Amino acid sequence: MQRGISTHIFLQQRLTPTLLDSLAAGGAAAVEVFAARHHFDYTDREAVRELAGWFRSNPVAASLHMPLFEDDVPWTKHAAPTLNLISSNKGTRIETMDEVKRALEAAELVPFSSCVIHLGLKDEPWDTRALDDSLTAIEHLKAFASPLGVKLLLENLTNEVATPEHLMEIVTVGHFTNVGFCLDVGHAHLGQSLPETKDAPARSALELAFASFAPVADRVAELHLHDNRGVRDEHLWPGEGSIDWAAVAQHVATLPAEMIGVMEIAYELGEDAAAVTERVRAAWERVEL
Repeated sequence: MQRGISTHIFLQQRLTPTLLDSLAAGGAAAVEVFAARHHFDYTDREAVRELAGWFRSNPVAASLHMPLFEDDVPWTKHAAPTLNLISSNKGTRIETMDEVKRALEAAELVPFSSCVIHLGLKDEPWDTRALDDSLTAIEHLKAFASPLGVKLLLENLTNEVATPEHLMEIVTVGHFTNVGFCLDVGHAHLGQSLPETKDAPARSALELAFASFAPVADRVAELHLHDNRGVRDEHLWPGEGSIDWAAVAQHVATLPAEMIGVMEIAYELGEDAAAVTERVRAAWERVEL
């Protein structure tokens, strides 16, 4: 597993070369850029050129996370995502698609190899409409991203649509053989476990998630690594929650060695770049058991 980190940890700040330097100093061989206009303004060509220049000058791979927030919605640490590719409202679906395409256009200059995609918001139900809208969204974005050299990665979430099982169904029905996956360890930990029965031992939600993706292990291009206490999506540093990281390490050993493990940590106001560098190094020591 290659070491990576998301710029999500600096989400309250404008992304600068200095902040990227601190992530590279922490040992990151890959950086996932979180697309939020107040953080990385992908509509500003100067900001895009600055980011492209940094990646050209540093031996660090680049990936992108799709935007989740509308630009005109006041953003705070506790703001819930507003952009939804599979909203029941057609206008919202179109607006979200357009915004994701704007972010993907940055790949004309920045060497993004992949883009993580969210299907639905919290509590999104799984039904025929959700399946159809997911197929449409992926088909359109794939057609836009492929000429830019960007591969779409579908991420498991905590809604009914983006469970590992339903993501597998979506790519199967859509015959999306060149669409990959991002397995989010923190989200998987919040899923449903299976209790022990007379015929089978108990299985944790995390174990079930890895098992679901096992048939397509070669298409799991990224892991999102963060911790929580099993109740809500906290994006804590590994070791601060209740995830069994020794078990995670065992599962990771079955995945392709070139896969990128991305630390996706919630930011703290006024987070010091030098302190983040040290915490990243310590977190990798915990994860790579």
